[in-house]
Amino acid sequence: MSGVYFHVPFCKQACHYCDFHFSTSLKYRGEMLAAMEKEISLQTSYLDDKRIESIYFGGGTPSLLEADDISRLIDAVAFHFDILPDAEITLEANPDDLDGRKVTAMRHTPINRFSIGIQSFFEEDLRWMNRAHSAIEASKAIQRVQDSGYNNITADLIYGYPLLTNWKWLQNIDRLLDFGIPHVSAYSMTVEPQTALAAFIRKGSQSPMDEEQNAAQFEQLMERLIAAGYEQYEISNFAKPGQYARHNSNYWRGVSYLGIGPSAHSFDGYTRQWNVRNNAKYIQAIQSGIVPCEREELSTRDRINEYIMTALRTVWGLDLEYVAHSFGTNYYTALRGELQPFVSRGDVALIGEVATLTHRGKLLADRIASELFFDE
Repeated sequence: MSGVYFHVPFCKQACHYCDFHFSTSLKYRGEMLAAMEKEISLQTSYLDDKRIESIYFGGGTPSLLEADDISRLIDAVAFHFDILPDAEITLEANPDDLDGRKVTAMRHTPINRFSIGIQSFFEEDLRWMNRAHSAIEASKAIQRVQDSGYNNITADLIYGYPLLTNWKWLQNIDRLLDFGIPHVSAYSMTVEPQTALAAFIRKGSQSPMDEEQNAAQFEQLMERLIAAGYEQYEISNFAKPGQYARHNSNYWRGVSYLGIGPSAHSFDGYTRQWNVRNNAKYIQAIQSGIVPCEREELSTRDRINEYIMTALRTVWGLDLEYVAHSFGTNYYTALRGELQPFVSRGDVALIGEVATLTHRGKLLADRIASELFFDE
């Protein structure tokens, strides 16, 4: 089975930390939707498995689209692929877009899951991030979606930035617990080079991020949510039992997906491709019947390194039997040997043929993965 990802490249304003591709102008929304619809028809051969079990609208801010726009794109997928009856269909949404009219309209679409970008319940933090919504809107949006009958909801939070004290961080987590949100995604504040936040830090008007604060708040996150009955099925994703996000899970488990829209990425297990990060160039190319993308053929080394990076972040872990079957016994033997020092230090648990990160190892996930990578 496969997934489809839509990158909707529109936002009301730029968050200071964001380096995703988007435009703050909706002037060419109609042309963009037509191009995305056409790209689906141009990309039908990319996925070998035409059964679609997850559709995810990301961006950008896809909640800026109208319900009819969303239905139109889903219908285009259904025309070329087989959307499973129980497919997970997610809409990323900013709280300020989720007024009563929008939520009611979405009830008439196939959307069955909301991913709400809360980030913080503190007004000063939202202003520091340059988020478009207010703290009051954050709470009202969750309540409004729940009152409309949506139970499958996830919310995003960000930690590890200067304004966020440990007390405020726990308050943010507890607010989501009070709402009974079944899935939480939490990400450390990352300073990307081309963002406003990076510029502020370079100029000295903003303090750099603190690694110790980041680690401490990540530990608070794990302890609080696990104590509340959530399962950490991936480093940044926590869910109540049976509430894992299918789209997230499939990404981390290497399931094929097709990305539609400017800057969208696609993966079929053996190749990775990404569309141009320019709205005008994207629309023009698609109108001419050309998908404006670059494609990379993944070598065996690329594929096993990607598997190491993704699998080790998950509750399912790095399966050495899968490595032997998919990549060969030489990779299996080498990887088993490379894992031993991490097992000895207590960073990795090796049970049978499956390696998973321990609580301590989760604090070092990226470093451990990079040290296990195979060189040329």
